[in-house]
Amino acid sequence: MKINFFILLLMFCLSKNFAQNKSNDFYNDIKNYDISGILTAETIITDDNETLKKPEPIGFIGNDYQRFYIHFISVIKNNDNPYEYLVQGKTKVKETIRPFQGTLTIKSATVGKDADFPSHLQGFATCEINFYEDRKMTSTGSIKGTMTVGYIIDKNKLKYNSLAYDTDGFSNNEFKGKWTSYKTGVSKKCNWGDYRIPESGDLDIGAGEFSPDPIF
Repeated sequence: MKINFFILLLMFCLSKNFAQNKSNDFYNDIKNYDISGILTAETIITDDNETLKKPEPIGFIGNDYQRFYIHFISVIKNNDNPYEYLVQGKTKVKETIRPFQGTLTIKSATVGKDADFPSHLQGFATCEINFYEDRKMTSTGSIKGTMTVGYIIDKNKLKYNSLAYDTDGFSNNEFKGKWTSYKTGVSKKCNWGDYRIPESGDLDIGAGEFSPDPIF
């Protein structure tokens, strides 16, 4: 009897966890929303309703953490594929500025409530990035990797998730990937994000906010 009881208890726990995970899956629903404004937002609204100007993403390229800039000019949802977005923008390394275009494709999405902000539905979309700089120009290549986009659902719209703006390590739109030269085929690590850079190692010595080590 005890063995049967524990088996039933285990099955109940597993089924409960499965149901919770299933309820957090937002992939089938996110196609009905538009995440483009999260990438191109010029301002964010904090949890105390303060409106702040959002700075450009910060990033690096290569093992020496060379400063990498990226600016999104337009992000447009593809009418033929609700999970794909057509992206145009520019990159900058040192004084070299190069235009790019490509796609952002949503591969998974979640939604749920956080104990710190129980009145808000929030989640993340994991997106595949394929950007291509202009092949006709020198020092160009492709950028491929994964971006994590954080959002809240407000009045049936997806908005930039800045609920934890005042906490240490706040970030959004984090990208991890590689830039690969068209000419040489050599790849370099290339990461960026809003407010913090993922996997930035010794580059970021800040506690409450991003602060680059002067040696870099």
